[in-house]
Amino acid sequence: MEIRDAVSLIAKIREKANRFIIAEMAKHSMDGIATSHGDIIYALLGKTRLTMAEIARKIGKDKSTVTALVDKLVRLGYVTKERHTDDSRVVFVSLTQKGLELRPVFESISNDMLNAFYSGITDQEKEELLRILLKIYRNF
Repeated sequence: MEIRDAVSLIAKIREKANRFIIAEMAKHSMDGIATSHGDIIYALLGKTRLTMAEIARKIGKDKSTVTALVDKLVRLGYVTKERHTDDSRVVFVSLTQKGLELRPVFESISNDMLNAFYSGITDQEKEELLRILLKIYRNF
């Protein structure tokens, strides 16, 4: 492998991680949810509610994409949308009880993926990997 293969390798790792997550979600009967939906649910598990703009920033997607993803999660019963009482342009998104029940599943999938991802990697190597990836991200 050559130095120039780094970007390709990162892309392949991302593909494998997505396949892993999709397979795990299927095992837990999370039909209809894509990994991008999972990003929204994960963001909401950390907060009571978020605006569409906050979700877009957190997951790195534009607002129109987030709107389509959230609308599907509403149809599936995982989230609700509520307009701000003073500014109707602001829409808050919150998890429903069904959405909140995904917490242990998400934690399990996350732990299993991290264990597979870091298998055979020392703590020092993990820190170095993260340091290098952050440097690449900030410089790119």
